[in-house]
Amino acid sequence: MKTFRIGGIHPHDEKLSAGSSIKVLPIPKEVKVPVSQHIGAPATPIVKVGDVVKTGQLIAQATGFVSANIHSPVSGTVKKIEDFVDGNGYRKPAIIITVQGDEWAEGIDTTTAIRREITLEPAEIIKKVQEMGIVGMGGATFPAHVKLSVPPGKKCEALIINGVECEPYLTSDHRLMLEKGQEVMIGVKILMKALGVGKAYIGIENNKKDAIENLQRLSTNFEGIEVVPLKLKYPQGGEKQLIDACIRRQVPSGKLPIDVGAVVQNVGTVYAIYEAVQKNKPLIERIVCVTGKPLREPSNFLVRIGTPVKELLDATGGLPETAAKVIGGGPMMGRAMVHTDVPVVKGTSGITVMDEKDAKRQPMQNCIRCAKCVSVCPMGLEPYLLSKLSMLNRLEDLRAENVMDCIECGSCSFTCPSSRPLLDYIRLGKGRVGAQLRAEAAAKKAAAEAEKAKAEAEKKETANA
Repeated sequence: MKTFRIGGIHPHDEKLSAGSSIKVLPIPKEVKVPVSQHIGAPATPIVKVGDVVKTGQLIAQATGFVSANIHSPVSGTVKKIEDFVDGNGYRKPAIIITVQGDEWAEGIDTTTAIRREITLEPAEIIKKVQEMGIVGMGGATFPAHVKLSVPPGKKCEALIINGVECEPYLTSDHRLMLEKGQEVMIGVKILMKALGVGKAYIGIENNKKDAIENLQRLSTNFEGIEVVPLKLKYPQGGEKQLIDACIRRQVPSGKLPIDVGAVVQNVGTVYAIYEAVQKNKPLIERIVCVTGKPLREPSNFLVRIGTPVKELLDATGGLPETAAKVIGGGPMMGRAMVHTDVPVVKGTSGITVMDEKDAKRQPMQNCIRCAKCVSVCPMGLEPYLLSKLSMLNRLEDLRAENVMDCIECGSCSFTCPSSRPLLDYIRLGKGRVGAQLRAEAAAKKAAAEAEKAKAEAEKKETANA
């Protein structure tokens, strides 16, 4: 069975909510809609306090190519536009809306009818994806239209759909593939048309046999789509790992999937694109898995963006007294939340609750140079070295050791016998190097603009003389 070739681990499966059908969570009384739910520039609010908005109405405009529109997930009145403290403790701006009914904006198809015929041309598809604010829903939240806009000189040869869901607890993508299989397949065909490719692969790990069987059965009616069962190995859902597993191409350091002829999209993103193109529906809701051993009823919910996480936990029976940690995402790549009065956003794939036993970290011990972290790193890095360099703030050395290639999967920390928080230190160093690179790029851009202005001034002066 296919899998990627470098590193990887096998955390124990805890798919507690795999058998839980998707439930529609009631609309809350108030939603908090952040204007930045994506990688890139934050959107700019185009509504003001007191404005009445409808479900699906544009409320914040993308600012630049790498940005995403934000639409109202509810109908009601804009109560405030102010900062809030997110799950990581950072202050971020948001539009707060008091809910009044559920009146949808004109032109959005709210029926359950499946629309099969794809009438838009490739450029129109990409434009529609951009207008509807679609981003990567596997957690990365990269604006989808950017991925679909293949740069000049590059060619997409294979579309790869990520149905892996390798986080050991999460099941939202699993349930989506079971319950919305037809829509997913049409969404894949939409992307194939947009990219001009004749072949698409849907990678699914072998612990989701029912999803594999469902999409394989459906694929007989969709030419060019192949469902690829994959060996159970984490982090198979990483873009570069999935490309290697499905088409045996490895993306070099510092390069992108398109450099090896591939475009990767999460299965949740595919479904959102189906709704955007076929139903004219913006990204205003998503499936969220709420799971964990302490919960009474781990579940999968269809949730409006902006819904407080606390309401999702209440719907599973409430946060039990034995809960020691609430994680935004899964236990491998997710981050502990400082509080639960935070909104669901476009990238919220899951909420994981852990008890004291599973949440408690063991005391950090000295590195014994066993090299287990090196052997499991799916990017071929040396996590023990990156961690040490980060502790010493040696940024130039971190750059030389390709710290920006780290996908933050946590395999190194998981396998370390000395319980060293390798990923924590690597994230810290990666953040500092990233800030350094952005500052250098900004300085380079400013210098180029100054040089251009100088040349134009000299040209004007010469012309006047």
